[in-house]
Amino acid sequence: MKSKLLTASAALALMAAPTLAQDKLKIGMTFQELNNPYFVSMQEALNEAAASLGADVVVTDAGHDVAKQISDVEDMLQQNIDILLLNPTDSAGIEAAVHAAKAAGVTVVAVDANANGPVDTFVGSKNRDAGYMSCKYLGEALEGKGEVAILDGIPVVPILQRVEGCKAALEEFPDITLVTTQNGRQDRSVALGVVENMIQSHPNLAGIFSVNDGGAMGALAAIQGAGKDIKLTSVDGAPEAVQAIAAGGPFIETTAQFPRDQVRVGLAMALAQKWGARVVPKEVPIDVMIVDAENAAEFSW
Repeated sequence: MKSKLLTASAALALMAAPTLAQDKLKIGMTFQELNNPYFVSMQEALNEAAASLGADVVVTDAGHDVAKQISDVEDMLQQNIDILLLNPTDSAGIEAAVHAAKAAGVTVVAVDANANGPVDTFVGSKNRDAGYMSCKYLGEALEGKGEVAILDGIPVVPILQRVEGCKAALEEFPDITLVTTQNGRQDRSVALGVVENMIQSHPNLAGIFSVNDGGAMGALAAIQGAGKDIKLTSVDGAPEAVQAIAAGGPFIETTAQFPRDQVRVGLAMALAQKWGARVVPKEVPIDVMIVDAENAAEFSW
């Protein structure tokens, strides 16, 4: 946790720097979606930070539509934003918008997921670590044996990295078999149906790793509906998931991210760039942490 705390401290120090002598900042942030408490908490932190700077904020929701996200960025550039915080819904598809922003002299920082093109800095969770930690926890909870499944999601880099980390952890348990990987699209209702089918197809299923808590909540409903003893782990640290873990039952762990810290540090990196810092990191990884029954009652984003 030390590196995350140091990075967050550096971010706060940068954002406390004087701004009165400068023109009023205009910050644009485009989210891949805002129908998710993870991104809502990120937006809240952005608004708080911007208020402390006396900056204006323009926020858009792409709704997982890259064409809309490109159009949203173009609209922000017409509004003369100084900083673009970009949470891409498609890392490759958004590249043209990144080039357009840089051509307009805008500082571009990708947050949570990286984007192709000349991004100044990327700030995001250690997603491979998150997948590894969650599936290591699952393997140990299963005492190193049994059938497990992965509830996958939209193929963006953070999700791919979580699955990669999960598989690396599972390989450390010779008596655990990964029997299926299926896409729940990080959506509760989709995941519910997917996991219901998993359970029917694999009656000996002992554990499931979900790439995010939204999907995990659907998986939890399916497990409880089937009356099965299937252990569930995930990634995010969303309030609803943390409550389910604290209550006891199939949902035993989530590896928490820190969305508020990501946007704070992202804004700090953008400000450093705008204010003339000659050395700004190209990438700032944010630590993750295990949340289980022992610490769920005290945890929050």
